[in-house]
Amino acid sequence: MIEATLANMRNSSDFFKTDNIIKILDGRKKEEIGFFVPQIFKEEFQKFVESIEKKRRLALLNRISNAQKQDPIEEGSSDDGIK
Repeated sequence: MIEATLANMRNSSDFFKTDNIIKILDGRKKEEIGFFVPQIFKEEFQKFVESIEKKRRLALLNRISNAQKQDPIEEGSSDDGIK
């Protein structure tokens, strides 16, 4: 993995021709900003992102399910239609 600042990446097109993942740092604050993933890792990275998104959706659905369980339908109230 290569470390680079945003300024380094703006000044050189060589960074985008690499087959290494680049860790992007804020040059002033010395904080990690994110990562640049080259095209060579596209399929693997997309699978990784899809698995993260699936976990988030499942967590949200679990929260919704638990909230509905805690809010039972009482007499005189209407059903929301979700089964």
